[in-house]
Amino acid sequence: MGALSTPGSPAKAPSRPRAPWWTFLLVSAAGVVMTLDVTVVNIALFDIARDLDTGLGKVQWVISAYSLAFGALLLTGGALSDRVGRRAVFVTGTTLFTLASAACGLAPDAATLIVARAVQGLGGALMFAPALALLATVYEDEARRRAAIAAFAAISSGAGALGPVVGGVFVQGPGWRWIFLVNIPIGVLIVVGALARMPESSARGATARRVDVPGALLAVGALLALHYPLVAGTEHGWTTPGVIGSTVLGLALVVALVRSQRRGDGLLDLALLRIRAFSGAAVLGFLARVAGLGSLAFITLWLATAYAYSPLETGLHLLPLTGSLLVVGVFVARLQRAFPPHSLVAAGFALKAVGLLGLAAAGAGAPRAVTVAGLLLLGAGGAVVFPPLMGVAVGAVPADRTGMASGLTNACLPLGTAAGVAVFGAVFSAHLAARLGADEELRAAVATARFDLVPEGSRAAARDAFTDAFTTVCLTAAVVCALGVLAARTLRPTPETN
Repeated sequence: MGALSTPGSPAKAPSRPRAPWWTFLLVSAAGVVMTLDVTVVNIALFDIARDLDTGLGKVQWVISAYSLAFGALLLTGGALSDRVGRRAVFVTGTTLFTLASAACGLAPDAATLIVARAVQGLGGALMFAPALALLATVYEDEARRRAAIAAFAAISSGAGALGPVVGGVFVQGPGWRWIFLVNIPIGVLIVVGALARMPESSARGATARRVDVPGALLAVGALLALHYPLVAGTEHGWTTPGVIGSTVLGLALVVALVRSQRRGDGLLDLALLRIRAFSGAAVLGFLARVAGLGSLAFITLWLATAYAYSPLETGLHLLPLTGSLLVVGVFVARLQRAFPPHSLVAAGFALKAVGLLGLAAAGAGAPRAVTVAGLLLLGAGGAVVFPPLMGVAVGAVPADRTGMASGLTNACLPLGTAAGVAVFGAVFSAHLAARLGADEELRAAVATARFDLVPEGSRAAARDAFTDAFTTVCLTAAVVCALGVLAARTLRPTPETN
């Protein structure tokens, strides 16, 4: 499987040698703050709505605005980094993210906060898009590159899972604004460190490629239009004009983007999609995010409801998931030396599936120890899945396309998260509707675990409906993991790669 193991040397060598661990440290720190901000806000929504004197429905866009902007720019950011420089794009993104974090923390009203979150998402995309390419550039030795990517994946994923803990600490401590303000000193240190210690690199011949402004606009528009219905469909309804229109527009823009890229010298090299291992890695990353972060919001809500945990207690009881992610992630590099990518990815999806089945059993009344075991397996599976996928994504393509490959693969991740939340939200809502009938106010109260708004005589039935809906979500997510086990065969070596 030679095409997966030798991505090639960088085209533009750094002007001065730098210790690779500086790049790893800086990219990982950026991955922590960027991924953390995907999940950390969930637990603070009620406090934000109260302090800014607005409805919870509007405040939900504090999450959605970040997700939409982040997903829309990843593909463009990755391709741009090959041309203008991966460090340059990374530093620009970090600067934008840091300034937007300050605006979020100081926002006087909900509208300002939502706009600032959208800008923060744009910065996060530019930070994340060239991450894999930066690591592939500074680690020329294959074993060290795999180890660095495995550690980066574990740290970033662990940060996402730690979001509820960090959010709970700030909400119950100095207040929700510090969720954003804490990013400022971290962002400043990353920018200074990158300018001083991170080597610049771009792809061989990339500066000769045309600046594909129409392609970039089509890519941003397509990803934004496809993201919107996934975010808004559950809230506004899947048959509303805005959701249907955005879906149709997104598909039309995808067709236009593909047609505009046929020359091969623009934003996206379509030949990459014909590399079986690369396209397989992108699809598998999508499925992993669907089952992982897509279900995390429902797991968090269920823990708080089933055991009457406070926000901080809920976050702390998610530590088995986070801890197993980080601990197993330490050993993934060694596993990659012993097992091929397709075996590890299949095993990771299998672990996630068993973990979700355990959580479904816990929802049905199994002992609390089953909850802990389910979270441990879910985290361990995530730790095993992502490092091989990231390695394949940059290892299966030519060296001058690693930024593009990084951006394209990473673009599938927020789409997977949004799709998971949308699909599981639809499953959850449909189950509640079947159990509770047509009373929309009752269903809305149960869906957000506001049982204090449910008439006392109906609370037992409402709690049962909520638990059953959560169990159904876990079973659906386990089916997604089973599809991942089957799809992992796309990573197997083919005759032409040997």
